[in-house]
Amino acid sequence: MLQKMVTGAILGTICAISGYLIADQIPRFDHLWWAGYAGAAAGLAAACLTLGLEQVIKRIPLKTIIGSTLGLFVGLGIGKLASYPFDKYLELPNLQIPLYIFFSAIFGYIGLVLGGKKMSEVSTPYFLDPAGKLPRYFLKILDTSVIIDGRIADIAETGFVEGTLVVPKFILEELQYVADSSDDLRRTRGRRGLDILKRLQQQNPLRVEFIDDDIPGAAGVDSKLVALALKLRAKVLTNDFNLHKVAELQGIEVLNINQLANAMKPAVLPGESLHVQILREGKSQGQGIAYLDDGTMVVIENARRFIGREVEVAVTSVLQTTAGRMIFSEIKNGGAPRKV
Repeated sequence: MLQKMVTGAILGTICAISGYLIADQIPRFDHLWWAGYAGAAAGLAAACLTLGLEQVIKRIPLKTIIGSTLGLFVGLGIGKLASYPFDKYLELPNLQIPLYIFFSAIFGYIGLVLGGKKMSEVSTPYFLDPAGKLPRYFLKILDTSVIIDGRIADIAETGFVEGTLVVPKFILEELQYVADSSDDLRRTRGRRGLDILKRLQQQNPLRVEFIDDDIPGAAGVDSKLVALALKLRAKVLTNDFNLHKVAELQGIEVLNINQLANAMKPAVLPGESLHVQILREGKSQGQGIAYLDDGTMVVIENARRFIGREVEVAVTSVLQTTAGRMIFSEIKNGGAPRKV
């Protein structure tokens, strides 16, 4: 806030002094003692108008500004061409300037409007990032669940993630809504997500971009995210199973953190022995449930009576599902305690 006030004061001072000097140097105003002060007031007003325009312009996407500017120049060029026959073949010098202004206003306005609208339809992947190194099809859009999960920051620190991570405005708003929740658990999760984004911003050379692109016709955050991924031709980074399936059905490449975690789990083959602590009863009669250090569920047959004990089990089969991996086993050595 202080920096903005200082910048505004400097701009106002420069414009006021410039306005005073300009008005003071105009011969027609020499007899007016207040001409310089009027010029200073006009310069100060121009500075205030500039600061006001800044607030409006910064809300407009960069692509729209570029498109409108290009469209305006094209329209002015067409206006010049349209007025050329009148300049060339009609000996009416008094009409040349009005006709040029007339055509420039019409075609300039059309170019300004159409350029801004059509530029927003151009897919972002055709541009390069500011560094000029990575094509924009390296974009990966983050959803709320993967930000709150936090493992993406650890993965990024290893250097296995490259390109540009995109956080849409509606995802950031949802994250802020969770962080402002009255529920302690949700509030903690939301604030953790904001901390994770800060960590990702500090990763080098990984880029994190916050974009204002919105999808007005889409209902719900997930629908907007899928539509934006199609528009930008970007990948989706998530650990939401349902979002994963919906995105894949629409031809979007999905990077699922849970799938990556499952792929990194140590391989367990039938016949191998494991030492686990049975924590609770399973769904089927007599079953016991244990977990490995990485969270993999181990189902042990006829182990109900050993709940709370650490036993040695033999792996009988391994089942890989979309939700993770399950290991089925049976008690080994009659449930003898583990030897240390």
